[in-house]
Amino acid sequence: MTRSPAILTPPQHDHRFFSDPEQAVAFLEYLYTEALDFLVQGFNHTASSLRAETRYRAFYPEIRLVTTRFDRIDSRLSFGHVAEPGTYSTTVTRPDLFRHYLKQQIGLLIRNHNVPVSIGPSDTPIPLHFAMAGRGDIVLPENGEMALSLRDIFDVPDLSTTNDDIVSGDRVLNRDGSRPLAMFTAQRVDYSLARLAHYTATTPEHFQNHILFTNYQFYVDEFEAFARAQLRDPDSGYTSFIAPGNVELTDPDAEIPALARLPQMPTYHLKRRHSAGITLVNIGVGPSNAKTATDHIAVLRPHAWLMVGHCAGLRNSQALGDFVLAHAYLREDNVLDADLPVWVPIPALAEIQIALQDAVAEITQLEGYALKQIMRTGTVATIDNRNWELRDQSGPVQRLSQSRAIGLDMESATIAANGFRFRVPYGTLLCVSDKPLHGELKLPGMASDFYKTQVSRHLRIGIRAMELLRDMPLERIHSRKLRSFSETAFL
Repeated sequence: MTRSPAILTPPQHDHRFFSDPEQAVAFLEYLYTEALDFLVQGFNHTASSLRAETRYRAFYPEIRLVTTRFDRIDSRLSFGHVAEPGTYSTTVTRPDLFRHYLKQQIGLLIRNHNVPVSIGPSDTPIPLHFAMAGRGDIVLPENGEMALSLRDIFDVPDLSTTNDDIVSGDRVLNRDGSRPLAMFTAQRVDYSLARLAHYTATTPEHFQNHILFTNYQFYVDEFEAFARAQLRDPDSGYTSFIAPGNVELTDPDAEIPALARLPQMPTYHLKRRHSAGITLVNIGVGPSNAKTATDHIAVLRPHAWLMVGHCAGLRNSQALGDFVLAHAYLREDNVLDADLPVWVPIPALAEIQIALQDAVAEITQLEGYALKQIMRTGTVATIDNRNWELRDQSGPVQRLSQSRAIGLDMESATIAANGFRFRVPYGTLLCVSDKPLHGELKLPGMASDFYKTQVSRHLRIGIRAMELLRDMPLERIHSRKLRSFSETAFL
C-alpha cells in the first residue's frame, strides 16, 4: 500500500474582524505573503533535495461580510453594498496590487452596513504556478527540469474552478454556502494576471484605470509622442511611461530599447498616481484578440475602456476621416455568443457618450450642428470576416441597412459586449478609413496621407475623453445599467 505524504501548511490563523479598511488590507497582505513564502520555500527544498517527503499547501486569504438586516442604502449606488442579509465572501490574490481598490471596496461595505469585515485564510489552495510568478528567490535544478511530479507535491491550477460563473450569474452560492462578494475568485484573477503579462509584455502593476484599445500601430506612435510631451510638463500629473518589456521612462528624451520579439498585443502605459493614468493596448485586428484582451483586463476592474480605431464607413454621406460614435452594436463577431447571447441589448452609457462627444467638440473646435459635419452617431456593426466585401453583397448589405449601421469593424462590439458582461463602462469612437460599398477603398498611398492627418487628432480625442471621465465621481461612471438583479458588492 502506497503511503500518501503528509501535508504541511503555514501557521494557522483565526479570522480577525476589522472596522478599518487599512488594517484589513494589511492583514490580507500579511496572510498572502506568508502563504507565498511558504510555498516557495517548499519548492526550493524539493528542488534541491529531489525528494517528495511531504505535500505543501497554502491558502488564499478571504474577505467575509455577515449582515443580519436589510440596510437602507442610497439607491443611486450601483456597488459597495449587498442586497439582503446573509454571509458573503471572496478569495483574494495580490492584495499588494489591489491595495487601493480593496481599501475602497471594504471601506464602502463597512460604511454602508455598519458592520466589520472578517479576514482570514480560505479553504482554496494557492497553485504553485501562481505563487512563483515574479519571484526572484526560486531555486531551479541545473538542467531546468524536475525529476519529480509537481502535482504530487503542490497544488496546481484547476481550470474547472477558474471560470466566469459569478459574472455570468451561474454561481449563486459558494461551496461553503456564502454568497459571492466579488465577481472574480482569486484563481480567476491569478490566471488573467499571468495571461496579461504574456500577451502584453508588461506586468499588471503598470495597467491604469482608463484603457484605450486600438487596432493600428500608428496610434501607438502618437501615444508615445503624447506621453513624452506630458513627461516634459511638470504640471501634467503623469509620472512615467511604460513600454513592452516593462521599460519605464521618466526622461522624456530617453530611448526605448527594441524587443527581440514583440508580444501579441503590445501595451503602453502613461502612469499617474493611484493608477489614474491611461493604458493603450494595440489588440491588432479581429474579435478574438479583442475578447482575449478584455477577458483578462477585466479582473483589474478598470474604470472605463474605449475603442479608438478605424472602420469602414457605410453611408455615402460620410467622408474619410469622419468620426463614428457608436450608440448601438450589431454583433456578428460570434466570439461571445456562448457567454452573452446576441439577444442581450448592449446599451449606450450616457456618461461615456457625453465624454466622447465633448472631447470631439473640444479637440476639433466644433459644436452643435457644425459637429455633425464630421461625426455621426449610430450603430456600429462588428464582423469576424475581414474580407466580407468579397462575398455576395445582397445578404450582408441588406442586414447592414436594416440595422441602420453607419460603420463596420472587427472589434468594437466585442469590446462593448465584454464591457457589459464584466460591468466595465465602455464606449466606441471610430474613424472612417475607407468606404468599400461606395468605391473608396484604402489604397497604400491614400492610407499614408489619411493616417498622418487623422490619427493624432483621433487619439487626442480618446485621451481627452478619458481625462473627462477621470474627473467624474466613480459612482457616476459605473452605471446601474451594468448591474444585474443580484449583484456582487465589489465593483
